[in-house]
Amino acid sequence: MSFTVLESILRPLAYWYGQDGIEEVAINHAGEVWLRLRGKRAYPWTAYKDEKLSKEYLTDLLYIIANTYELPFDPIQGNPVVYATIPGEHRFSAICGKNVMYDNNDLTGGIALTIRVHADDVAFGLGDYGLLQGEKLHKINPLKDIKEPEDPYERLLLSIKRGDHILVSGATSTGKTTFLNNLLKILDINKRILTIEDTRELIVPHKNRVHITLSRTEQTNALTYAKVIDLVVRFTPDAIIGGEISTSNAGAIWELMGSGHDNCLATIHAESSEAAYQAFTDRILHTYPTIDRKKTIEEMRQKLRVVQINRDGNLRAVTEIT
Repeated sequence: MSFTVLESILRPLAYWYGQDGIEEVAINHAGEVWLRLRGKRAYPWTAYKDEKLSKEYLTDLLYIIANTYELPFDPIQGNPVVYATIPGEHRFSAICGKNVMYDNNDLTGGIALTIRVHADDVAFGLGDYGLLQGEKLHKINPLKDIKEPEDPYERLLLSIKRGDHILVSGATSTGKTTFLNNLLKILDINKRILTIEDTRELIVPHKNRVHITLSRTEQTNALTYAKVIDLVVRFTPDAIIGGEISTSNAGAIWELMGSGHDNCLATIHAESSEAAYQAFTDRILHTYPTIDRKKTIEEMRQKLRVVQINRDGNLRAVTEIT
């Protein structure tokens, strides 16, 4: 298939990424497109409805792009992800099928994509990065310099606002996922959220969100947690929310926590904060057996906050916030 034909097929989508000043285009589900303006920095996403961007059109588009570039694509039994540089040198990333579930309407499989818009005429000087002669370096997140509050409630709120990584720990039936869902309500509503779960349990109030699922028992295609890492980075989320840490996803979640993203949150089965660090590390060792266990646990203590929940009968309570 020629690029002329591909450009014609892309036209409904190109209406959006071809506009002046657009840095990125995202579709989390059919019929709605999100735009981020070039040069903006404070969650500048804006949503628009577009019935032309139907699920049928977008699914067909993925097959056509994959066929044009001779890429492997089979969301049912093979690779559900498409990466390509489409005409105009724009970076295209997409996923389709049962690994995407925006809401209950996506039970048969959803679709999500991003387009990083290329622009030759954009020139950034040193001043655009806050580097000016005679002036101090700019602090992106001044909340990181605030002294830790003694009050555990205030300490947790500060952690969420400044983008700390948080692990909600507890034994069975302590309400870890419920607690995590409550933390999501505190996250800035303008943030772009990406969740990674084996079963859809997280309730995300943010409209700009993508849900990726990898079932432990029903996975039929070639999507793995290793491949999810690359997908997540290309989808540019402001926060990454995982489900329960397991032997299959621990390495991926830990790697994402070190990839520069703020607010990586997840849950783990453990009876204390120290046990949570050890359990997380032991699960990572299943897929990364050569890591230094002692060094990894120490690194977790430095950059990962644990909220420990314990239970006594019907009483559930937070007992530690490290």
